Amino acid sequence: MDSIFLYAFLSMGGLAAFLAAGLGFASHTFYVEKDPRVEEANEILPGVNCGACGYAGCENFAEAVVQGKAPVAGCPVGGEEVADKLAELLGAEAETSEKQIARLLCKGGRQETAKNASYRGIESCVAASAVGLAEKKCSYSCLGFGDCEEVCPFDAITMNDNGLPVVHDDKCTACNNCVEKCPHGLFVLGPASGQNHIRCSSHDPGKVVRKICEVGCIACTQCVRVCPVDAIEMQDNLAVLDYKKCINCGLCAEKCPTNTIDFYGEKITTIEITEDCIGCTKCAQECPVDAITGEAKEQHEIDEKKCIKCGICYDVCPVDAVDKETEEG
Repeated sequence: MDSIFLYAFLSMGGLAAFLAAGLGFASHTFYVEKDPRVEEANEILPGVNCGACGYAGCENFAEAVVQGKAPVAGCPVGGEEVADKLAELLGAEAETSEKQIARLLCKGGRQETAKNASYRGIESCVAASAVGLAEKKCSYSCLGFGDCEEVCPFDAITMNDNGLPVVHDDKCTACNNCVEKCPHGLFVLGPASGQNHIRCSSHDPGKVVRKICEVGCIACTQCVRVCPVDAIEMQDNLAVLDYKKCINCGLCAEKCPTNTIDFYGEKITTIEITEDCIGCTKCAQECPVDAITGEAKEQHEIDEKKCIKCGICYDVCPVDAVDKETEEG
């Protein structure tokens, strides 16, 4: 009997030693040396592992950047500072990318929306959405329990007295957590320079929206018709803004009959080209509505009938030859 146990012990021991030797040989033969820059890149990154870059964590992103599979400006949390450091480490150029901000697509708080029976259950947007119960009659509106606030790792979202989340631009890092968490899909990422925002997500017909929300989109299409650059289109009874096309002129907000669209910029009241104009034609080239005319090296003029007072000519003029007067939007 003892010989059987001894034989078994020696056999298992021999097998283990063989396998260990095999693993050691394989690890040495197939070893892939890790680029030391990966660790350096990982140290540069903020280390929050939020996934906003599209990778599972900062270390995965660092590896992808070093391998050239991800851009050095791909970390929205780190912003330009991190992008510049990564570019310096890798001897590359940091791409210029505008900071993104989480934008809320709902303006109907407790004061503006019609009510259903009071919801009594777990105070969570996800839970309320799962059972299909809410205090507001609009099935697309913000549920108001603050799941977005809880999931934000940077304290960039707070709930106001009207039951709506408020995004603080200076703290938002576009980590995408609120976008993924909201069960009604009420958040999108938009450029920090964006001044026009359509604050509605309802696809109900206009006559239904009128009955249940004071500030909802009623699909009147007035914003679509007035937009000079086709930055707004109707999608299933809802006006949707393309931030990439928007020039922040504020015409859509001015025209919206239900105040669904917010405009945070300054409204230009008057704008003109002065005698300092050198006729470089830059303003005419950039004008989205062809409201500027003039020959090269001669003073240009603005056609008041065509001009939408978007201010682009003011921004692009290299010699400050455009004057404007503004008021708060």
